[in-house]
Amino acid sequence: MTFGVFLAVLGAAFLHALWNALIKLGTSKVGGMVILSIVEVPIGLAVIAVAAPIDPAAIPWVIAAGCTHFAYKFFLTYAYDRGDLSRVYPIARGAAPMVVALVGAAFLADAVSGKEYIAIAVLAAGILLMARGVFASGEDRRLLPFALGSALATATYTLIDGMGARVSGAPAAYVAWVFVADGVFFTVGMLALRGWDVIPRHWQAWRMGAVASVASYGAYAVSIWAMTLAPIAVVAALRETSILFAVLIGWLVFGERMSGEKAVAAVVIVAGVMLTRL
Repeated sequence: MTFGVFLAVLGAAFLHALWNALIKLGTSKVGGMVILSIVEVPIGLAVIAVAAPIDPAAIPWVIAAGCTHFAYKFFLTYAYDRGDLSRVYPIARGAAPMVVALVGAAFLADAVSGKEYIAIAVLAAGILLMARGVFASGEDRRLLPFALGSALATATYTLIDGMGARVSGAPAAYVAWVFVADGVFFTVGMLALRGWDVIPRHWQAWRMGAVASVASYGAYAVSIWAMTLAPIAVVAALRETSILFAVLIGWLVFGERMSGEKAVAAVVIVAGVMLTRL
């Protein structure tokens, strides 16, 4: 990996942490996520317009991915309503690869090596340490089921996207279609659940939501580009530094409490995720 690609992947990791921070920053987390979802639709359509068409056999996978993305966003926004960015993000981001590895070992034809079992154990230790901090510091314990629900949804759509992209024959277009389905499903779903008042009316919320949506797509696009120039496993591992970026943003920008235990837990989670990728 060249130094330029290295910096680009770090930038993608920062963008992923950034869009989560922008959602957390808004007064209405659900409203911010709805704006992000609305902006996803034209972004996805723009990519579809210039990309190769997908195989129609991938359409059920696009729909399934859109549904699981709805669950991911739903759980994540409710977790951010109840907890700090530096607490929720590491749990939600770190638990997902652990679930993918366990499900892959149990139900798919994926062999799990001794190193991967060690990675799962490290991840579990980091997540338990991070979760323990919720109880020790008197934070809202309801953030845990929502953060873990987000991780479970992430693990699910990761498996769906892996299969869907293969069936589609055009991974870039497949992701764009998922962006469209994701944006439509979440927007319509939240309007049905919360009514039109869920959409913020002030310009600042729209500006932050739009920036978050562009950062979300940019994080993905840069990662995919980097994977064409460097080993996929190395890129996948390096981009998990987004956990550290999120913890730092929460601490330095939002003024969230940073204990030694939380810092150690974040580092352990990053180490565990990297071990699952390499």
